[in-house]
Amino acid sequence: MLNEFKEFIARGNVMDLAVGVIIGAAFSKIVDSVVNDLVMPIVGALTGGGFDFSNYFLPLSSNVTASSLAAAREQGAVFAYGSFITVLINFLILAWIIFLMIKAVNRVRASVEKKKAAEAAPPPADVALLTEIRDLLKSRPAV
Repeated sequence: MLNEFKEFIARGNVMDLAVGVIIGAAFSKIVDSVVNDLVMPIVGALTGGGFDFSNYFLPLSSNVTASSLAAAREQGAVFAYGSFITVLINFLILAWIIFLMIKAVNRVRASVEKKKAAEAAPPPADVALLTEIRDLLKSRPAV
């Protein structure tokens, strides 16, 4: 059973998945930083609500009197639409970057396949016949 587990772990797909998850987690932190530190302050400034867009919420209880989302959640139920908008923008940026990466990879793959197809294509029949005649003439003894 231990050997089967070693074989399973050593498979390329499992290792590729592990690498993808680790890189994805790191990439997610980069996108979070872009959204929270670069995009949302600009959106917050444009909407006139300050620089912390993620703290926008509507209290759903009369007990909620706090001005920050974390404190408001401790006091009662809140509708945290600012957090949702931040996460939504985060998702859209991540999806756009992944779309661009896949588009670039597909473009590279298509060009490689096109080159392989061009290299692997046999010459036309008339060119093949002329090449054969040339080779036969070269192999004849000189007169």
